[in-house]
This record gives sequence, C-alpha cells and structure tokens, in this order.
Amino acid sequence: MSKPILFNTEMVRAILEGRKTQTRRLCRGQPQDGMTSPEKVGYKPPYDPGDVLYVRETWCSLPVSPGGHMRIQGVYYYRADPESRQEGWRGNWKPSIHMPKKAARLFLRVTGVRCERLRDIDWRDALAEGVKVGPNTANAASIWAFMKLWNSTVKPDELSCCGWDANPWVWVIEFEKMERKPDE
Repeated sequence: MSKPILFNTEMVRAILEGRKTQTRRLCRGQPQDGMTSPEKVGYKPPYDPGDVLYVRETWCSLPVSPGGHMRIQGVYYYRADPESRQEGWRGNWKPSIHMPKKAARLFLRVTGVRCERLRDIDWRDALAEGVKVGPNTANAASIWAFMKLWNSTVKPDELSCCGWDANPWVWVIEFEKMERKPDE
C-alpha cells in the first residue's frame, strides 16, 4: 500500500531531474524540553524504510491528449512539465492536496528515516534536498538556499515555531525514485 506525499512544483522538477533524494518534514509533537529527540520519547516517523510513496503534485485533467486526440477518461497534465497541454485546452491547475492516487506518475521508495534538528543539515544533504546553486559555491550556498526554501514552505504566522530560526526537530526522509508504478 503506497502513501501520499506532497511536493511543490519546484521540488517535483528536482525529483524528475534526479537532484532531490531527501525531504525534511516537521516532527509533529516537538518535545517540550526542546532537547530530547522525538524518536526517544516515542514519536513515530511519518514513513518507514521500504514504504512506497506516491507524489501529489499540481495537476489538471483535460479531455484531449498532447497530440490533440480526444480521450473519454481524460489526460493528466502536470505543472512541473514544460507546457504540454494542447493549444486552446488550458483547464485550471488543481492543488497537489486534491490529486487522486490514480493521477500519480511519480513513486518513491523510502530508503532511510532519521530525526535531527533542522539546522543540523550539512551542505551535501542540502543539495540532496534539490536546491540549485552554482558549481563553485556548493558548501555555504546550498545551506543558505535550503534555508530560503524551508522558510518559503512555512506559513508566516508559524515561522517562530517552525521556521529556520526556530530550529525545530524534523524527520529526514531519504528516498529513491522508482522506475515504474508499483503493483497494488
């Protein structure tokens, strides 16, 4: 049984390009003392090694294929792709949260899960998060780019508890892209 995971358009592109092999997700239920790892006080990670995840991304369904042929079931299009919708058939993009499993095209296998403070990320892990930096600036620039990426995903009124400066506990989920849809 596969489980859903949401990614924004930029991160879907990073997965498709092979640049993203990690994601960090906020630990729900931060320990009160702020020091004890959530896994040491019994919090469970959202995923386990071996889990198969289907990626929810921004999408739309249209009754016409990229070649202009009508399809009764509809054809799925993804915002992360270069514009491939048939001219004159634009439809409205739908948020990733509303993507049905049958529309998923990306499947990931979880290869590792660990818990750490957000700012413990090193430059290699920041690059594995899919950030783009110049070829000669990978070390510090990758962590700075990840900090900006992280804060862009946090609601403004939650930055004080979940943003980069708050340094919350996060689950680090490592994954590999699967070549084909798993049988279920």
